[in-house]
Amino acid sequence: MAKAEAVCHGAITIVNAMATGKGAALGIRLWTKATVTLTDDPGKIRGRIADDPTESTSLIRATVKTVLDRFGGKGYGAIVETVSNIPIAVGLKSSSAASNAVVAATLTALGRQIDNMMVIRLGVKSSLRARVTLTGAFDDACACYFGGLVVTDNRTCKILRQSKLSANGDHILLHVPRLKKYSGDIRKGSFKRISRLVDLAHKEALRGNTPLALTLNGIAYSRILGYDPSPVADALEAGAAAAGLSGKGPAIAAIVSSRKVDNVISAWERYPGKTIETALNAKKASVRVLN
Repeated sequence: MAKAEAVCHGAITIVNAMATGKGAALGIRLWTKATVTLTDDPGKIRGRIADDPTESTSLIRATVKTVLDRFGGKGYGAIVETVSNIPIAVGLKSSSAASNAVVAATLTALGRQIDNMMVIRLGVKSSLRARVTLTGAFDDACACYFGGLVVTDNRTCKILRQSKLSANGDHILLHVPRLKKYSGDIRKGSFKRISRLVDLAHKEALRGNTPLALTLNGIAYSRILGYDPSPVADALEAGAAAAGLSGKGPAIAAIVSSRKVDNVISAWERYPGKTIETALNAKKASVRVLN
């Protein structure tokens, strides 16, 4: 049967849309690859997350079903495997990258032409269906799929600003604690208290002031979600251009110049967890037929 694979990169939060419905995200070079093999076993969808087999495959299965239902593929089943170097459930857009990659690979296996926004919208729908997001994460999906900076209104699924951004020697450092946090564990009610600060961060993102937007947003959400702000403060003191909570956390993202990388890594050594060094991503998701 037809088989295809797609690769989609991850992203970090610039503005989290949970408080206001408006968001922004920045593509990074961590990645997820999805391989989809269509079968003649209608309705049977089997998924496997190769790097963490204990994780739920509900998003994989919901995504394939969404695509097959939309494009008249109910006579098919599918075998899906994902492999990724994006840590799961820490706020680094693993779900958005996975849903994008699975949508793109499934469409290609079906012989359907890839439409960029269709891939993203189907991925958002699947993420909501699988309950791995509170907002649909349109901003995250766009940044993962297109790369670069994307500023959005998630309520209308509209891109307000898009830029590839030059890396200019900047590195992205990620502090990833050992714990995980799932979207289903989040209560949205308390976000009203930070909506003004988050709205200010969104306006700064629209103006192109990405570092300030990231830092303002991170401060606001760290407080409301109960995270210790010390790693953010230490990164800024060590010379990071910006630092803040990514998504629902607990991962922290920092934009750091080459000459300050070692300083920030040293500042984070006293905190449990690991530090990942990566860079900005400006490449769009890719897809290919395997047979």
